[in-house]
Amino acid sequence: MMIDKNVDYYNRNAGSFFEGSINADMSVVRARFLSYVPAGGRILDAGCGSGRDSKVFMEAGYDVVSFDASEEMCKRASEYIGREVKNMRFEEMSFANEFDGIWACASLLHVAFEKLPEIVKKLHEALRTNGAVYASFKYGEGTKIRGDRVFSDFTEESVIPLFENAGFKIVSNVVGTDSRPGREDEKWVNVICVKL
Repeated sequence: MMIDKNVDYYNRNAGSFFEGSINADMSVVRARFLSYVPAGGRILDAGCGSGRDSKVFMEAGYDVVSFDASEEMCKRASEYIGREVKNMRFEEMSFANEFDGIWACASLLHVAFEKLPEIVKKLHEALRTNGAVYASFKYGEGTKIRGDRVFSDFTEESVIPLFENAGFKIVSNVVGTDSRPGREDEKWVNVICVKL
């Protein structure tokens, strides 16, 4: 299964991944996302990695639930944010009308291409009406293998049906660069959608 290879990678490289992503400046994208989430609203940090964004949301007064598929990342993120991070996969989500926002920063990109439509529908179910989801993907088309990991890549055009077919309205669809030092030449698709 595609995700197992990815989970194994993050379990083995949790320390270096934590260090490499904890200081990435996501403030502009977070602010754009939060403009669609009510103050103090409930946010699901789906595939939270280091817990970097969970911590910022919590400090800003949001009610945050965090999960990650990698057990080792969960341990580090739990320690960092000072509360439990659930060890869970997207496939295991069973939330219904619970969240005002879902933050899926560089996490949905590890879901197998053919499973993504079903997972995006689960995100839709997890949100309250007018709830917003943020998702980011590496720029490209289709399934790509980079080192030990497998990615589902999208362009600003190909990402549209993925979310629209699940019942979302796209409110922001921007191609940006990587916010990690030394990775500025990597392109990402950043999408914000609202549940109608």
